Amino acid sequence: MTTFRESPSMLKDLIIKNRSFRRFYETEPVALDTLKELVDLARNSASAANLQPLKYVLSCEPEENKVIFPHLSWAAYLKDWPGPCEGERPSAYIIILGDRRICRSFGCDHGIAAQSIMLGAAEKGLGGCIIGAIRRRDLHQALALPQHYEMLLVLAIGRPRETVVLEPVGPDDDIRYWRDDDDVHHVPKRRLDDIIISTCERKYSR
Repeated sequence: MTTFRESPSMLKDLIIKNRSFRRFYETEPVALDTLKELVDLARNSASAANLQPLKYVLSCEPEENKVIFPHLSWAAYLKDWPGPCEGERPSAYIIILGDRRICRSFGCDHGIAAQSIMLGAAEKGLGGCIIGAIRRRDLHQALALPQHYEMLLVLAIGRPRETVVLEPVGPDDDIRYWRDDDDVHHVPKRRLDDIIISTCERKYSR
């Protein structure tokens, strides 16, 4: 039996620490055993109907990383930034696949798995980015994957080389992330009161 002992404040700190990092210390390796530990967190996470249809490709060698990188898009809101340059690219990747031999639709399983992996990475002092903007067909071919695997997400992982800060969404309601003159990455978040539209207190207080 597994017992959860982490306090809510510690969990919140970990979630806030778990940002989307897009620049890394590329020469600092992430061990294959570390990637396996992160996937094991996903393995123990929830799965719809307990089908567990997800499979994973692990990459932590520079040559294989070079095969993956060109097939990814990095930051849609940063129009003048094409992505991390050499020396700032991820030192590892975890590619999440759906096995169509098990089921045809994967629901939110890959989102749950990705969050578990990224929280685990944050706990280890690593960071990463969950990437859905993938040239899937090209990457599928480059990795010579069997056709029954559907490519769902690519997780870029490494030691972060940038600072990411959260701030409230302004009065203009602009949620686009941006970088300042010091290259700090700013991420606007909606306020709690703006996203809760109903509470039991309001509904049953008559």
